[in-house]
Amino acid sequence: MSAPRSLFGEGLGVALATPFLPDFGIDTRSLARLVQHCTQGGADFVVSLGSTGEAALLTESERDHVVRTTREHAGRASVFVGTGAPSTAQTIAWTVRARELGADGALVVVPPYTRPTQAGLIAHFQAVAAAAPDLPLIVYNVPGRTATNLQPSTMQRLWSLPTAVALKESSGDLQQIARIAAELPPGKTLLAGDDALLLPTIAVGGTGVISVAGNVVPGSMRELLAAARSGAFERARSLQARLLPLFEALSAEPNPIPVKQALALLGIAEPVMRLPLLAATAATRDRLHAALSMLPGEVSHA
Repeated sequence: MSAPRSLFGEGLGVALATPFLPDFGIDTRSLARLVQHCTQGGADFVVSLGSTGEAALLTESERDHVVRTTREHAGRASVFVGTGAPSTAQTIAWTVRARELGADGALVVVPPYTRPTQAGLIAHFQAVAAAAPDLPLIVYNVPGRTATNLQPSTMQRLWSLPTAVALKESSGDLQQIARIAAELPPGKTLLAGDDALLLPTIAVGGTGVISVAGNVVPGSMRELLAAARSGAFERARSLQARLLPLFEALSAEPNPIPVKQALALLGIAEPVMRLPLLAATAATRDRLHAALSMLPGEVSHA
């Protein structure tokens, strides 16, 4: 029996935030509420422990708890887990652990901080794929956080890995995105990694997105994606323009500071951050409130 396409990262994915309690512990109830908000709003899959999930600030036991809670409340949506680390050994350990916890796949970022060569990236992803041969992998390129750009020619090599099913491309470079799309092998998926670039990514050949805004307005993000994928570009442009103030507000400070404030405005979770991240400034809160007030159909709490 074949797996559903969303299992392989196609469609609307949401990079989940990790809600914290005032004492900085994991807020399990708010996390469950957030997962249900996203999946009931139309997410095909969710991603735990990514950049938006403050994964770098969680302990091993907290990582396990977040994955278990997400899996418990995700319903039919697929669950991918961010397992990337500066070292290949740690990435392998987290990827194997994600599989043990029932994850449907792993989101593996280009190793941050260590700055490997392109040949080193190929060896890294080959080792991770070999360690978890039955687990679908989404390769994640985000040079703004890792200091290393995964070149399109390198991704061409990585597509030969059977479990490398998708690429989340967050370089922000439209020429690079277009090159990757033009060279995309059959059966592989290109995912927009930036909400504001969803429309152009789909226009050049992408088929999905891993969204931060999907934490807040999953229904609107699904509508935008559906319009773009169906070729209804006039409708997609209108939706994009409507959502642009929210996209901009969510980028006013480093992710996930603004999205946590947005979730607080919706009554889903408190805007608690762990150091070295701080809560959103008053200016960002005002921008988010104004942006959400323009989307009354989906965000009635704002």
